[in-house]
Amino acid sequence: MKTLYVVTHPQSVHHVEGRVGGWYDTALTDLGRRQAEAIAARITELCAEDTPALVSSDLLRCSETAEIIGRHLSLTPRLTPGLREMSYGVAEGKPQAWLDTRRLPVPDDGGLDDTGGIEGAETRRQTGTRIYGAMDALMADPADTLVIVTHGFALTFVIAWWIGMPIDCLGRVGFPVPSGSITHLAENTQWKSRSVIQLGEKAHLAGIA
Repeated sequence: MKTLYVVTHPQSVHHVEGRVGGWYDTALTDLGRRQAEAIAARITELCAEDTPALVSSDLLRCSETAEIIGRHLSLTPRLTPGLREMSYGVAEGKPQAWLDTRRLPVPDDGGLDDTGGIEGAETRRQTGTRIYGAMDALMADPADTLVIVTHGFALTFVIAWWIGMPIDCLGRVGFPVPSGSITHLAENTQWKSRSVIQLGEKAHLAGIA
């Protein structure tokens, strides 16, 4: 059995400032760090019988989350840019309203190769190809359990890769989850099947303010 726990980073500075994230590199807020401690405690419970590998996007809001998890698990996270969020090009770091008023509608034939008219933005195809490559490399890790720290929209591509969705189908798929969530993925090696056991668990964040 191969098990993945995929964490979406908790509250970051760009959230509270209302700025476009993507590759815009902001740290966790004080609340985000408290949420990360709660995530780490929950991951420690889930991995009580295992010795996992810990991997993270290299952007600060994820690497800080992974470092907190790593302290609980006595692990040093491996950072990879392949797990980054979709890039929003010139919109990154700008007010969300700036992007909302400039982004063009998605074409009727789908959003696989759409940038919304934003210079330098990644398409879903480009983002998916990058994340699929990162996940292919991670599956070579001999550990039976992987803890992966990534971003909210990037999680869609991690799950799509997990269930074997072709990249050409990524233009219309979405698995929305809250910040600071944990998604549980498991592979049955006997039946060669992959399951989404739990999507976007957030009970560990209850009462944190």
